[in-house]
Amino acid sequence: MSAVRKRETQNDGLYDAIMALQSAEECQAFLNDLCTPAELDAFQERWSIVKMLDDGDKSYRQISALSGASTTTIGRVARFLQQESNKGYKLILKRVRG
Repeated sequence: MSAVRKRETQNDGLYDAIMALQSAEECQAFLNDLCTPAELDAFQERWSIVKMLDDGDKSYRQISALSGASTTTIGRVARFLQQESNKGYKLILKRVRG
């Protein structure tokens, strides 16, 4: 089985579980059980970076100073926000910002 197909198969149940969440409180409880504190911190850091990049008024250095993230991490997030075909960040930004 290819690595991509294996990853897709392993994640099927996880995606269904995430989609079953009905509130921010449920999401918080589930992610607190599922993830380590460091993993949650990384998710929160990336989401904060996404919002600052989308606002468009801060440089990578400013975002780094505010978030504590490296400019390498910020560059990676920016690449996924602006260039990658997944468009997951853009989809969720649109939904939460209305």
